[in-house]
Amino acid sequence: MPVLAEDFTRAMTRVPGPVAVVTTADEAGRRWGFTGTSFSSLSLDPPLVLVCLGKKASTHHAFTTASRFLINVLGQSQEDVASRFATSGVDRFSAGDAVPVEHGLPGLPQAVARLSCSAHSIQDGGDHSILIGLVEAVHVGDGDPLVYVDRAFTRPEPR
Repeated sequence: MPVLAEDFTRAMTRVPGPVAVVTTADEAGRRWGFTGTSFSSLSLDPPLVLVCLGKKASTHHAFTTASRFLINVLGQSQEDVASRFATSGVDRFSAGDAVPVEHGLPGLPQAVARLSCSAHSIQDGGDHSILIGLVEAVHVGDGDPLVYVDRAFTRPEPR
């Protein structure tokens, strides 16, 4: 018997994930971004990461044709940023908090980590595309990361 989509979704909400805003700029200089929680390291040698993007997302074409992208791992105080970049039909860059950072990509200076990537490959992931990036520059900031679990933002327990 196949797994029902709602059962699969409910089970996956129980898996905590990092909250990242992924950004890029197209050849015309237009900035694009989305919030993703399907983000993970993939390989140490070479340094690869992956992030998943829905094929129906308004940003899909921009990211699947981009030569570079930046992953901004959000900190505990950045729930508003995560929500803004997850909202359709708004100017996600209107707050002015994204500025050129590594490789000139639009980034968030307050992120707890940033990984600047060149596009390594794009894999099919059902209703998502798996963007695999070769990490070419990193920045590690201060603070603790924001986490998403049970359909809500939360904070890890103090160390």
